[in-house]
This record gives sequence, structure tokens and C-alpha cells, in this order.
Amino acid sequence: MAAQPDLITLTAPRSRAAEAYRTLRTNLTSAALDDPIETLIVTTAAPGEGKSTVVANLAVAMAQGERRTVLVDADLRRPALHDIFGAPNDRGLTTMIVEETSLDDLPLLDVGVENLWLVPSGPLPPNPADILGSRRMEAVIAMLKSRADVVLFDAPPVVSATDTAVLGTKVDGVLLVVAAGQTRRDHALRAKEILRRVHVRVVGAVLDDAPRDSVLGGY
Repeated sequence: MAAQPDLITLTAPRSRAAEAYRTLRTNLTSAALDDPIETLIVTTAAPGEGKSTVVANLAVAMAQGERRTVLVDADLRRPALHDIFGAPNDRGLTTMIVEETSLDDLPLLDVGVENLWLVPSGPLPPNPADILGSRRMEAVIAMLKSRADVVLFDAPPVVSATDTAVLGTKVDGVLLVVAAGQTRRDHALRAKEILRRVHVRVVGAVLDDAPRDSVLGGY
């Protein structure tokens, strides 16, 4: 599959933005030495703040760092990862749950990046939160962990739906993407509070789309 424009880690691997994703990879790894992160949700407080682009590039960076990485589109309302990678979406996460897929039949798509596989959303269900909160979802996570060193999930914005809070109780942590000049402070604080109430571990935040002349080197 051809690299898409949003995948800066593939289209411009020597850029400052790509380097920032590698730094994020290192930070996540080193910050979790005593409590390793094997399953991680990447999300935002509100829609349109760049979570899918961030998690896609983080997944590529993880794979480039020789970690077997499975990227899962758990946004069962507005999935985007299949478009970013130019992949089909006829089968995916919902298929695994509804059809009770076995370990040998996991719909892991080869996206042309060594050590990286994609699980798209699959057909959208009428009840995303129920799907993500099911016991079957726990079994799916266990199967994916058996195939990878790290499993990354793209999940809906925290303030917009209960899906991420529900799924967050089943993974090792949540990484919150904050868009420079766009994310409202009250939305970010509310998202953090929602996750705290259900005892979800927030491992940190990523500042996305910062001005190029900032100290963050354009990331």
C-alpha cells in the first residue's frame, strides 16, 4: 500500500515532525519501564483534533523501532485509519467481535511497513460502546497482544462519546492529543476528569500542530 500524505513518518522520515514521533516513541517506552505499556489508546477531547494522524504515525514509528505493532481502529463512529493507509474496511474489529474470530483468522492487514499490521474498524455497529465494553472485546485484545509487542487503538473523542472511557478500562493507558490553538482548555480538563472517574490511566498528552517556530520543532 502506498504511503499516504498524512504519514509523515514514511513520506518525510528525516523531517522534524517524523523525529518528534520517534521522540514520542522513546518517551512512552522509557516512561513505562516499571509498568510497560502493551495496549494504548490515542484519543482527543473533541472531534477534529488529529488523533488518527497521530496514532498512525506513532504506529509507524513503533514499527520502525523494531517493535511488532498492531494498529486498531476502535473509532466505530467515524473510522479513518483505513483511509490513511489506503486499506479496505469490509472486515475488521467489529467482524472479530461479532463473528468471534479465532486467533488464526485475525484480519491483520499488511500495510507495507515491516512490523506493522492494521485492524480497521469493519462495518459500523449501532451500539459502539456496548461492542467495546463487551467481554468479547477483552478476548480480542488478548489475541492481539499475543501477536504484537504493542497494540495501539484509535478511539473516539472522550467528550463526544462514552466509547473511550469504556475501552480505556481494558487497556494499559490513554494518550491524549491536544491540538495547538484548537483544543479548548475546558474540554481537555473534562476529558481528563471523565477518564479519571473510571480509573483510566492517562499516560500523558501530545501537543499537535504547534507553530513551526516553536521550541517543539514544528510538532
